[in-house]
Amino acid sequence: MRRSIPVIFVLVIVIVLPVSFIKKEKASKEELGKLLFFDPILSKDHTISCASCHKPEYAFADTSAVSRGVTRKKGSRNTPSAMNVSLLTSFFWDGRAADLEEQALAPVENVTEMNLPLRQALYRLKNNKNYYRLFQEAFADQPTARNLAEAIAAFERTLETSDSPFDNWKFSDDPNAVTDGVKRGFALFSGKGKCTSCHFGSNFTNNDFRNIGLFNARNLKDSGRSLISGKTEDVGRFKTPGLRNVAITAPYMHNGIFKTLKQVIDFYNDPGKIVPNAINRDSLLSKSLGLTTQEKKDIEAFLHSLTDKRFNEVVKRK
Repeated sequence: MRRSIPVIFVLVIVIVLPVSFIKKEKASKEELGKLLFFDPILSKDHTISCASCHKPEYAFADTSAVSRGVTRKKGSRNTPSAMNVSLLTSFFWDGRAADLEEQALAPVENVTEMNLPLRQALYRLKNNKNYYRLFQEAFADQPTARNLAEAIAAFERTLETSDSPFDNWKFSDDPNAVTDGVKRGFALFSGKGKCTSCHFGSNFTNNDFRNIGLFNARNLKDSGRSLISGKTEDVGRFKTPGLRNVAITAPYMHNGIFKTLKQVIDFYNDPGKIVPNAINRDSLLSKSLGLTTQEKKDIEAFLHSLTDKRFNEVVKRK
């Protein structure tokens, strides 16, 4: 007589088998963009990725005055933070990219950075089984220039921060979130320091270009925005950077000339003292601000208060 299958065995089959057939969720554009951002597949010699210069632990900025690309080629400008970029209206220090998608592809083909022709980058992605599948999942299409840019830009748009001591003080009504020095510093930043003439809004930038006095056609020869616009009045103008997480994105300025926030504040206090022969410096900086030592410290304290709490460990190490 044939023995029947025990009931418990049947139940196990019914319960376990469906688990192996659960379908994995499709990759999103943001997830694909994140993989691409950290993968050296987009550089000529497979040695660097976007994250090589935009270091996550330093608010997606670099710690060098200028970054190095493939074969250790030295760049000419400081790497800006890739965080809090969703509201920006132009990209790069000279504003040569109009949107995040255009910005995303530029370093790939730049001979000093990743130095990989776009057609070769797409060839690699199309012939990589994993990436081909992920592009199909995210875009229902094979890798193209358009969706490659869209994926990286989608990831960059997720890199927003708004949980800093300053935010908790100003927008969450917590009077104890910052020190009295920070409060004094913000008042100086908004008043005597004239900083809000250029640094305002949620990301502390006017999305414009200014000549702050770092062009003299001698040792400081980068003419900035004029290389793109062709306008004489744009000589020496550079994009006003946002200030969120600025305390951990040193060195500063388009050429990384200043190593500390103290040096930056000293410069703005009296630009002519640091660069006496600047050409076409903005009229806002024509005279010394007359900041005292304590006022400078208070402004620096305010700038530190713009650091998102996710970077607390980095701040402790500094």
